[in-house]
Amino acid sequence: AATKLASAEKLMYFCTDQLGLEQDFEQKQMPDGKLPVDGFLLCVDVSRGMNRNFDEQLKFVSNLYNQLAKTKKPVVVVLTKCDEGVERYIRDAHAFALGKKNLQVVETSARSNVNVELAFGTLVQLVDKSRGKAKIIPYFEALKQQSQQIAAAKDKYEWLVSRIVKSHHEAWPNVSRKMQPAPEFQDYVYLEGTLKAKKLFLQHVQRLKQEHIERRRKAYLALLPQALDALVPDLDEIDHLSRAKAEKLLEAKPDFLKWFVVLEETPWDATGHVDDVDNERIPFDLLETPAAEQLYEAHLEKLRNERKRAEMRRAFRENLESSPFVTPGKPWEEARSFIMNEDFYQWLEEPVYMDIYGKHQKQLIDKAKEDFQELLLEYSELFYELELDAKPSKEKMGVIQEVLGEEQRFKALQKLQAERDALVLKHIHFVYHPTKETCPSCSACVDARVEQLLGSRFVRPAERHHRNPLGDANVDRINLVILGKDGLARELANEIRALCTNDDKYVIEGKMYELALRPIEGNVRLPVNAFQTPTFQPHGCLCLYNSKESLSYVVESIEKSRECAAGRRDGHAAQLPLTLVLVNKRGGGDAGGETLQSLIQQGQQIA
Repeated sequence: AATKLASAEKLMYFCTDQLGLEQDFEQKQMPDGKLPVDGFLLCVDVSRGMNRNFDEQLKFVSNLYNQLAKTKKPVVVVLTKCDEGVERYIRDAHAFALGKKNLQVVETSARSNVNVELAFGTLVQLVDKSRGKAKIIPYFEALKQQSQQIAAAKDKYEWLVSRIVKSHHEAWPNVSRKMQPAPEFQDYVYLEGTLKAKKLFLQHVQRLKQEHIERRRKAYLALLPQALDALVPDLDEIDHLSRAKAEKLLEAKPDFLKWFVVLEETPWDATGHVDDVDNERIPFDLLETPAAEQLYEAHLEKLRNERKRAEMRRAFRENLESSPFVTPGKPWEEARSFIMNEDFYQWLEEPVYMDIYGKHQKQLIDKAKEDFQELLLEYSELFYELELDAKPSKEKMGVIQEVLGEEQRFKALQKLQAERDALVLKHIHFVYHPTKETCPSCSACVDARVEQLLGSRFVRPAERHHRNPLGDANVDRINLVILGKDGLARELANEIRALCTNDDKYVIEGKMYELALRPIEGNVRLPVNAFQTPTFQPHGCLCLYNSKESLSYVVESIEKSRECAAGRRDGHAAQLPLTLVLVNKRGGGDAGGETLQSLIQQGQQIA
């Protein structure tokens, strides 16, 4: 209760945490000489202390106040530890203050930093009457205001952190220096301290890392079905295998490392691979996760369904071929109820069956027309007595139909009467004007074939100086390079060969050529994939694509081929005619997520 103190170079303040470590903290000493005391804060602990009787404490505080009152200095009663305060203790403390000349009471919590400044401010106002009177706020109201203030400051600080910190690699020392001038940072640190500010920063960085990992995980899982399609497209190969054996099979595939990477450490999201943005290969240990297992099961199910759908298509075709109800020209609507069953509807959409039915109908109709043509030739005597203009009267047509009417080959075209009548008229026209153009055998007409054979064996004198349009000594041979990855080149080569004769001859505009195909799907710098070999001089190249990746392969291959040609100073190879071909996938739909229109535009730009 002394009002005059001598400093003797004492520290102005210290905290119990600093005992024995005073030299590690800022040193502030009291001024030299006398120090007058202007007022007192009389502190009352209103928490439930261990081995302490509150009434005894209040008795001590009462005696202490009696000493302070003698000094005539202002006194403020400060209730401490209100965050753990006992309601009765608080009530008794207020009653004590009221009985001592209505002393000012401030409810505080040093731990929550509530009303601490208000306690000192209230005393200062009592010392210096010129200052405005401080409004005393009860602890819980002050706590609510402070909580709102902290929440608002926290929101602003988190906004600041999210604006500045965009990478999960950022470190606190560097970021805190950047944020130092910002009022959002200063306000939050003032209210909550640097440790809490750092904690919020670390939470944000962890969130960024998890988001990054999740993006990579989604990218890997999106790629996994493509990898499985490429490495294990055959159901028989994997249908009977356990997961462990299936993984072993994948590792044994030649293209395994194109799709997967085996990391020395696991799990993958705790390794450096997660930050290697240039390496899109799937970490192999990702296959052990539930999401990847589901995708593997989905791949198996897809292969099983594809097989089942193929079986359904085959069964439907067999049903068509064996059904007596399917006759040439019968519309789908009439035939459907006879040939469809529930199994068919379960596995494929009706348009698929309609397409198969349409193709089957075409075969039936073509065969029926061919048989009917044979029938007309067998009954050639019916057409001898017609007028020279070959226009039969209604009576004559009636006679023809009456004679042929009992023939099954005539009845087969019952639903195609207009086409049957047209075939009759065409046949009459041929009988009276037998030329290559009117021949019912069309391209198989012997006269036309003889001309083709003669044209391919002999050169007319006028043509001898105008041949060689392909720039090759032997004009009767065409050498074609077919360029395309993932089976595109081989598939088109097989399609073209299917259109050739048995000895690889191909007819263009009535002329027959010997056709040599060179499908290329790999690195064109390798001799095995070179455009030109000692025995193969290409006349042109078909460049096939059905996706962005296959288009990139074509562009790179052409550039490499031209570089090789330039190195050999081969002008012919550098000017090789090229045609870019967009191959639409069977069954339509998007090509790997890219729309047809987008692929067309990309192809036009490349061309």
